[in-house]
Amino acid sequence: MQVSRFLLNSIKDPCKRFTPPKCFHSVSCMRSARKTNDQPLLTGPSPRTPTSKSWKSYILPGAVLGGFGGLILFLHYNDERRAIPKGQGEKFERSANQGPIIGGPFSLVDTEGHLVTERNLLGNWVLLYFGYTSSPDVGPAEVQKMAKTIDILESKQDQKILPVFVTIDPQRDTPSHLRAYLKEFDPRIMGLTGPVAAVRQMTQEYRVYFKKVDEEGDDYLVESSHNMYLVNPKMEVVRCFGVEYSGEELADAIVKELKKPET
Repeated sequence: MQVSRFLLNSIKDPCKRFTPPKCFHSVSCMRSARKTNDQPLLTGPSPRTPTSKSWKSYILPGAVLGGFGGLILFLHYNDERRAIPKGQGEKFERSANQGPIIGGPFSLVDTEGHLVTERNLLGNWVLLYFGYTSSPDVGPAEVQKMAKTIDILESKQDQKILPVFVTIDPQRDTPSHLRAYLKEFDPRIMGLTGPVAAVRQMTQEYRVYFKKVDEEGDDYLVESSHNMYLVNPKMEVVRCFGVEYSGEELADAIVKELKKPET
């Protein structure tokens, strides 16, 4: 009966589930109490009654089973407490109407050495890309796609978008080096660079992943997320595009965003 009450109480009240120290302490107390009560009987031989044998043979397995069941319930209860309901984890969205919490203030320099902040871009639709001039394959393809998208938007849709290239490798991408690189693709693309700390701050604001790899002295590659961001005239990110978009697909998606009514 004691075992069944223990199991029943463990199931009814999850907050008072099995705690190994208390359970084994209670069993040891019962055993030591039994030993204390039986101490006078050690002076002479005494036959063991069938009742005591039955009690000893069932109480330990029952306690073990009860403890195992209580432990499972305890772990399940902890898992439920640790579980994060949907919408309560790390939040990257303000709301369905306000859009994502991506972007923020920055202070960099352009290819002419002029200071550029987010305030200088207000009033323009901006196509923003984070890359670096030493990228062997994906980087040049993305810059070429950006130039092609701008051509499609201006020639076929009569839409003007300001393309902005922000380097994630400011140690090597100086203003002059960045200017020469972007001129090979499209001189309309604005290049931004600056101190390492300033570039890192902007990449954090825009949730851009990048990491140096295969370093051999001053020679290295940079892993990056290679995303493009469409930013509205209020400097709010409204859309993020991956490398899977072609120039035509990117232009179509941007036109759809431009034609949406303002909220």
